[in-house]
Amino acid sequence: MTVFHVATTGTDAADGSAEQPFRTINRAAAAAHPGDTVRVHAGEYREWVVPRRGGLGENRRITYEAAEGEHVVVKGSERVTGWEQVGGPVWRARVDNALFGDFNPYVEEIDGDWIVRPERDSPRQHLGEVYLDGVAFSEVATVGEVGQPERRTEVTDHWTGIPQPVADPDQTQRVWHAAVDDDVTTITANFGDADPNARLVEINVRRSVFYPTQHHLDWITVRGFELAQAACPWTPPTADQPGLIGPNWAKGWVIEDNDIHDAKCSAVSLGKEASTGHNFSTTRLDKPGYQYQLESVFSAEQIGWDAEHIGSHVVRRNHIHDCGQNGVVGHLGCVFSTIEDNHIHHIATRRQYYGYEIGGIKLHAAIDVDIRHNYIHDCSLGTWLDWETQGTRVSRNVFAHNSRDLFVEVSHGPYVVDHNVFASPVSVESFSQGGAYVGNVLCGSLRLEKVMDRATPYHRAHSTQVAGYAVIYGADDRWIGNLFLDGQGEEAYGHGAEFNPRYGYGTALYDGHPTSFADYLGLIDAQPPGDHDRYPGVPQPAYVRSNVYAGQAKAFEGEPDALVLDGTVSVRVVVETGAEGDQVFLETDLPEGFLGTQVGVVTGADLEHVRFAGLEFEERDGSPVVIDVDLLGERKEPGRTYPAFPVSGVGTGTARTRVW
Repeated sequence: MTVFHVATTGTDAADGSAEQPFRTINRAAAAAHPGDTVRVHAGEYREWVVPRRGGLGENRRITYEAAEGEHVVVKGSERVTGWEQVGGPVWRARVDNALFGDFNPYVEEIDGDWIVRPERDSPRQHLGEVYLDGVAFSEVATVGEVGQPERRTEVTDHWTGIPQPVADPDQTQRVWHAAVDDDVTTITANFGDADPNARLVEINVRRSVFYPTQHHLDWITVRGFELAQAACPWTPPTADQPGLIGPNWAKGWVIEDNDIHDAKCSAVSLGKEASTGHNFSTTRLDKPGYQYQLESVFSAEQIGWDAEHIGSHVVRRNHIHDCGQNGVVGHLGCVFSTIEDNHIHHIATRRQYYGYEIGGIKLHAAIDVDIRHNYIHDCSLGTWLDWETQGTRVSRNVFAHNSRDLFVEVSHGPYVVDHNVFASPVSVESFSQGGAYVGNVLCGSLRLEKVMDRATPYHRAHSTQVAGYAVIYGADDRWIGNLFLDGQGEEAYGHGAEFNPRYGYGTALYDGHPTSFADYLGLIDAQPPGDHDRYPGVPQPAYVRSNVYAGQAKAFEGEPDALVLDGTVSVRVVVETGAEGDQVFLETDLPEGFLGTQVGVVTGADLEHVRFAGLEFEERDGSPVVIDVDLLGERKEPGRTYPAFPVSGVGTGTARTRVW
């Protein structure tokens, strides 16, 4: 197997050896075959890496890696010099359109299905961006606004209506505007007191940084790079979903140990391709996006959407940050994947544009996907699982300082959420059914909603094959061994449940639901004769036991063993910056009575099947799920009991535990 070397001192006319390296990564990509490695040496590479071939299996991958101990940066941007001062802090540069080729980000708009604009003629944002010393500016609608930018100290989360503080209000005054004619793109920017000719100023010019243009280039590893500044487009589930990096409808990629940032929209894309639909609702105006999304599922099955050809990717140990829409995105193409040990933050917090497809992680059809041990903070929404969340596991993650932590929408399960810390004002929103929540702490609110006007698919077990579809009746959920707080600490993050009456603390939102499947069947049997019309008015079961409640958090009326605490109860996520970088701690203050509830290891045998999909809670291999690993990676022993908390060894009184 061959190792091809790339260095800034090389030439593409070389042979790619260590002694005669290539100059560009793309030259090495053209030479690499299954089993080969492309080793890139220190320096800055401004190119869109387009793999030409894939590997042929786990043991015959094509690997792209930064040389050990060397810092390799691949950018979708180019440096711009020759700025002319217009007046005060405002400068102007003229860029020859030849730089962009057939893709000019300053012409291309952020547009597509589920983008939200206050009014039809609202100003449109573009895919272009301006960076000063690596920090992105904000686009304004007119050149006149460049000289008089608005300074904002807070912005409103569009979903919850909760005001959120702006981390750096001065940054909101660094703005740009572009005017494009046939030959030149003129960029006008406000640099404050900086001289752009004496500093590093870049503009993004390429759509992606590492992304194939062909489908089914499988078994590729990308490791150890800094990947930045791509003009990637809006990525709804009904469109092609190119990101800064991604496999583009393939199988078996590993994306690991990278620093990925400043994607205009989405950083890592595991998602959909264009033939199954591309923004048809926006362009055709004849049917809602929901209908086109349904069609895309069936279209994908017709082109080979299955475990043999698509998904099974691994995204791990990456630092993903400062992106406009998503840290990780994917519809259909994310199936059977693992997203683990990533640090994801500052996603969609600049709020330059808005739409219903935003999150640190935003997945549709997350079938048999594991999302585990990630630290997700300072995002507009931490993780959003939308449609067909089935066989999915959200485990051992730390969510903090997000507008909202976890949203599961129009899914039927079974899915498992276990041993997570939800420390933001809105902890969990479920517009779904069929979930199992075990061993979590919810510092903020819970929201439950039925969705009776959108039927979504469910699948055969561990398969992409559609088994049926149904609306969301709500409930059919399991809550075992969780700690519910009442929004303590919200003064730092927002206003929480008091801001919106559809949110509540604790499981009392399930009041009125039966507590067993047998009781549910009894309620159905008591309905007048009929078929489908007997079901909508009957609430599905809620299986709730062995949870702990503090403050104003209230227990479900049918919970047989709820523990309600008195006295001080506090759980906080605290970050300290030191020589080793950021360290994240969980600070707890728990009363003596907290240990009064103990829970054994929960397995699939303890969880009632989900009603609509008719499935059990299982591992990917079809064996019963075993929920026995806590937040710190400690394995719980069968036959023992543990506190209702993500950390199995937590004690009473005050404690401080490092969790990241």
